[in-house]
Amino acid sequence: MSHGRKPSGNSFNRVIFVAIAVAVQAGWILLKIVEWNAYSQWFSMAFRLLSVVVVLKLYSSHTNAAMKMSWMILILVMPVMGMSLYLMCELLGASVIRKRLSASRRNLQNNLSQGKQTLNRLELWDASAGNQSRYLWYNTHWPVYENTKVDYFGQCKDVLDAMKADLERAEHFIFMEYFIVEDKSSFREIEEILVRKARQGVDVRFMYDDIGSMGYVNMAFAKRLNQEGIQCHAFNPAMPLLNIFLNNRDHRKITVVDGKVGYTGGYNLADAYFDRAHPYGEWKDTGLRLEGEAVKSLTTAFFELWNLRYKSWEDVSKFLKVVHTVPSEGFVQPYDDNPLGRDRVAEDVYLNLISQATKSVYFVTPYLIITDELSRALGLAAKRGVDVRVITPGIPDKKIIYAVTRSYYAGLARQGVRIFEYTPGFCHAKIGIADGKAVSIGTSNLDYRSLYHHFENNVFLYGCKAVEDIASDIDGMFPRCREVTEHYRTGRGAFLRLWQCILRLFAPLM
Repeated sequence: MSHGRKPSGNSFNRVIFVAIAVAVQAGWILLKIVEWNAYSQWFSMAFRLLSVVVVLKLYSSHTNAAMKMSWMILILVMPVMGMSLYLMCELLGASVIRKRLSASRRNLQNNLSQGKQTLNRLELWDASAGNQSRYLWYNTHWPVYENTKVDYFGQCKDVLDAMKADLERAEHFIFMEYFIVEDKSSFREIEEILVRKARQGVDVRFMYDDIGSMGYVNMAFAKRLNQEGIQCHAFNPAMPLLNIFLNNRDHRKITVVDGKVGYTGGYNLADAYFDRAHPYGEWKDTGLRLEGEAVKSLTTAFFELWNLRYKSWEDVSKFLKVVHTVPSEGFVQPYDDNPLGRDRVAEDVYLNLISQATKSVYFVTPYLIITDELSRALGLAAKRGVDVRVITPGIPDKKIIYAVTRSYYAGLARQGVRIFEYTPGFCHAKIGIADGKAVSIGTSNLDYRSLYHHFENNVFLYGCKAVEDIASDIDGMFPRCREVTEHYRTGRGAFLRLWQCILRLFAPLM
């Protein structure tokens, strides 16, 4: 995601080099298949037969309808190119990484256990919330906790101040993982603390997404931090090799301090998030501070991707034995989502929120590029009398993505969903709240890229004061929004509808 800042020269050249190298490799493979198809009748017949088999396989597969439909159309309209691209994605995909990640998750999550009394108390308090937590525990092995204090920040400049204060108090370890890090004033203030703590003997580790941060840090960034005593590396580096795993980015935002305090939310470590730059008007984002038992899950989520870089996995149990008791405040359940797993966890949590809502369900998201399942669930909720609202940005950061986002308005509006645009600027928060009492908040946008292609992390909250603060913050956003429901229910011309249909064909890739 951009912030109105052009990539540095080194980063721009690297992007161009990697893109050209990958395109040349993909082009060479495609060219060879075209040649074989032209000169060998048997190869051509086998290739066409394989195309039919693949289309039938896709049709019967248990995956998102829009994603498989995009492949099916491409293969049927352009068999050689479509099949070539599909086979490259399948054969050059992330099977090795998937196996390592699955093994890493099993190894790490053996350190986590679910307190039966906690889950039972939640179920007695609210059966719907209990069902949500039970899904997360039994399907993804992320426990629900009590004994955790939660602070909500509706302005991320306040998050930065609180986070720096907690970093200053670190005595044993600091773990940080972010999609974007920008080597400017906000991060440099954090870096100054990290360097000082590393010199004091604190175990400091920092991981950032290579493509997400491209243009915001140079290639010497990780080397500089390592020289300063901070263990640092880029996740899934962009290499000039054809590798479909490059599409799966680390979109998570995690800070852990001594296993006692943790931070997450929608914000990255860049000046725009902390009200120090204004590329798209007023920047609206949110953050959470957790203190207590639930921080164990943030620590575990950090090591899930940190360990992928190394041949042997580190024993992390020493980081999870921290005993830090705080007064119980509701129920807190950090969870993550990964594109290589069996379940689309964040989407399932959103679907559960929608289906269990009886009075209201509100979403705040920077991008609205949703599956048919989400669209139908939102529409069904509205039709049964639930107040369903979605807030998107008033000023976009990417115009083409904004056009695709708006292409979903009409279908939702006709079903009774109310659409609002945040007029002061760009809204980057990712929140779903049902009936003002159950919340999922974190890094997952309502779009295919977050729900199907990226590594994400979120927190499910129930019964915390933070839930009330989140509900109040969202209520305070509506007066600053313009409602566009009626305009998109009736106001689209034929040309606009055609253009939006074309854009929607590629929505699963965005």
